[in-house]
Amino acid sequence: MKLLLKKGRLIDYKTQTDAIKDILIEDNKITKIETNINVQADKIIDCSNLNIIPGMIDIHCHLREPGFEHKETIKTGSQSAVAGGFTTICPMPNTKPTPDSAIILEQIIQEAKKVNLCNVLPYSSVTKGEKGEELVNFEEMKQAGAVAFSDDGIPVVNSKIMRQAMIEADKIGSFVASHCEEKSVAEGAIHQGEVADKLGVEGVLPEAEEIMAAREIVISETNHVRGHICHISTKTSKDMIRDAKKRGVKITCETCPHYFTFTVDEVLNSGTNAKMNPPLREEKDRKAIIEGLKEGTIDCIITDHAPHAEEEKNQDLGKAPNGIIGFETALSAEIMNLIDTKALTYLDLVRITSYNPAKLIGIDRGTIEEGKIADITIFDPNEEYTYTKEMIVSKSKNTPFIGKKLKGKVKYTIVNGKIVYEN
Repeated sequence: MKLLLKKGRLIDYKTQTDAIKDILIEDNKITKIETNINVQADKIIDCSNLNIIPGMIDIHCHLREPGFEHKETIKTGSQSAVAGGFTTICPMPNTKPTPDSAIILEQIIQEAKKVNLCNVLPYSSVTKGEKGEELVNFEEMKQAGAVAFSDDGIPVVNSKIMRQAMIEADKIGSFVASHCEEKSVAEGAIHQGEVADKLGVEGVLPEAEEIMAAREIVISETNHVRGHICHISTKTSKDMIRDAKKRGVKITCETCPHYFTFTVDEVLNSGTNAKMNPPLREEKDRKAIIEGLKEGTIDCIITDHAPHAEEEKNQDLGKAPNGIIGFETALSAEIMNLIDTKALTYLDLVRITSYNPAKLIGIDRGTIEEGKIADITIFDPNEEYTYTKEMIVSKSKNTPFIGKKLKGKVKYTIVNGKIVYEN
């Protein structure tokens, strides 16, 4: 199979390319990148006025299978991911049963291979049953295909166990991704402040995230091991990580589009569809997250795609589950809040959506070069549309982006040289 991409704006961080190019893909590899390629091909795509970037990689999402298929399945989640331009996704282990043994992890991997839309690289839990008591067999789980380790939405409260986990993961060239939440100050529905007071709900203190982030930095620094902090949302978290990195601490972190798009005020518009953990914060935090992406403190953007059925979200703010879907709106949020505002260039964006995520999880992706596997996202950066519920590919519809005017539309997603999504 020969696929020829003509006259697209190729943006690649690794090679520092931002130019109009033709790209020839044969079978699953990129075989030629030139200004003008004239060959016979099975399919030629005119990419005039379109951007071509390395396939986007989401190192933190939720596919809900096994155990919660009424919210999402590996198939529906993968369909949503490729519609959003993602070629590799890493689902978290908060499923039932928990992937804390090789056999469960292998079942998830096999199901993803059967679906065969994007690369699905699952996490193993850190502890058995995510109970925070007994560590999984790190070596065995890595051999079985675990991309990394996390107890996801359940923080490892016991610092001795977390220290041991970070050391064990580091030994085998992996890492623990920490959901930073100090439970004793985390009670509440949304960020503490005026909006919580107005709605009469208990507020979540920002320290809930920051105390635990500080702990992971200390463990990482003292033991000279890798640590990764999930979905940071506050200015203090960002500043602590920036300062730690300056000291040479082996700490990395991620954030989500909703933390640089919205503030807690969005809860007044979208209700429980703007409820997530950590919660949406204040304007100073939103600005700090953008600053963190700009300065390189924040290594990558993840979606934290978290599907919930409508009846689950249709409860009052205190009872509704945390989380929103995110695959299909991530690129638009990035274009509108980072590119159009001139906070970042497209080269910067590729660094944090493709290049860095590939490096973090140690896969040979995240770049468009001759000889490399063809995982590619092609999008129209200027197409505007209103996002409706009917457009959503995910099985769940829980998102504050419904009804919003968005800009930037994925046109093609190519995985292993094969077109898996076309708009």
